[in-house]
Amino acid sequence: MYTRPYAAKRNWLFALVIIRSIQLPALTWIIAAVIDGPIQASHVPGVIWGAIAFAVLALSTQVVMHFRQRLALELGEAVVSDVRNEIFSHIQRMPMAWFHRTKLGRVISRVTSDVEDLRIGVQEVLFVSLVQIGQMIVAAAAMLWYEPKLFLIVLGLAPVLWMINRHFHRRLSDSLRAMRRSYSRVVATLAESVNGVRVTQGFMRQDENARLFHDLAADHSHNNTVVLKTHGLFIPLLELNNQLFIAILLVVGGWLVLQPSGDATIGDLVSFFFMANMFFSPISVLGNQYSQAMTAMAGAERLFQLLDTPPDWSDPPDALPLEDIRGRVEFDRVTFGYDATRPVLHEVSFVAEPGQTIALVGHTGSGKTTIINLIAKFYLPTSGTIRIDGHDLHGIDSAALHHRMGIVLQQNFLFRGSVADNIRVGRPQAT
Repeated sequence: MYTRPYAAKRNWLFALVIIRSIQLPALTWIIAAVIDGPIQASHVPGVIWGAIAFAVLALSTQVVMHFRQRLALELGEAVVSDVRNEIFSHIQRMPMAWFHRTKLGRVISRVTSDVEDLRIGVQEVLFVSLVQIGQMIVAAAAMLWYEPKLFLIVLGLAPVLWMINRHFHRRLSDSLRAMRRSYSRVVATLAESVNGVRVTQGFMRQDENARLFHDLAADHSHNNTVVLKTHGLFIPLLELNNQLFIAILLVVGGWLVLQPSGDATIGDLVSFFFMANMFFSPISVLGNQYSQAMTAMAGAERLFQLLDTPPDWSDPPDALPLEDIRGRVEFDRVTFGYDATRPVLHEVSFVAEPGQTIALVGHTGSGKTTIINLIAKFYLPTSGTIRIDGHDLHGIDSAALHHRMGIVLQQNFLFRGSVADNIRVGRPQAT
């Protein structure tokens, strides 16, 4: 979906992936052909022409690699930029209740680290893996053509690889999810500690907060270590498996060459081993890409969970624009709680007529700010009705309402920029 606007670039990229998948085994085939042909026959011109063909193909391979990497970087950057913008726009549309129950650090982690994980997955893991898989397919076809009997041994590798992959896929997936969750907790705690530093110092909680952060950081370090240990066991097992199959191929291939029937020649065996190397070498590369792929998938899973989270409420399609407002505010048996099980306001009723000055007096936590939040439609009441000029607040367009309200909160927030920029933040064109 996200690559659709860049279809031409994406299609060129897939074409380059296919070309490079063929070029790499072709280089090996030229070497094997020169060894089995001109070198074995002591034909110098054939060796020279083979070297020239190899050099030309090698040069074209590097040219294709350059454009493949360049297009992958450009496509990945474009896709990630679109995803990040969509996430930011989605977050901006979420109601205040969502921010009340979602930690700031976790929101920041989604837009930063999870998006970066997705970038690595698109720019590096996806297309590198496609090239390696394509190389394995071409090499497998060449091995089948060179020596079908030896190729049957290579096919025996498939179930072994499947079992190894199945075992480590589950372990890596669980470990990576735990690592990303612990990282989100670290970022969330850091963001809250910085925002609440006045409270921390006022209540002398520096040591307690430091201990809490140390525990969270240690938990993240432990989860990260588990991932590294699992990955560190996965790659050597893949390489050991590859070497064992090479040893088996050497024994069986040597036995076939030594048979009096002469069905297989040394040249065929050398060519087969060159292609076998082209088949086995991508397995280690794919193994190294595996943990990055799991990280990217875990990040993408969290990103799309966020994008799939609908707002708790939204304006109805026929919301009233409220072009002219007199300012009559009525609360009719309004009940509300930030936690639905613990109401803050209990059936509150009052009327504020236009031109009246109303002062709400009460101790901290009695609901003064909550009433302002409800009038501003940052939240909707659990029960009861709020009316503005006789219109149900739920049916009033939120943007139109906010354009006609002025709110000065107890604790103000300043955006980056000058004082003038902050004063006209709601109307940037104001002079």
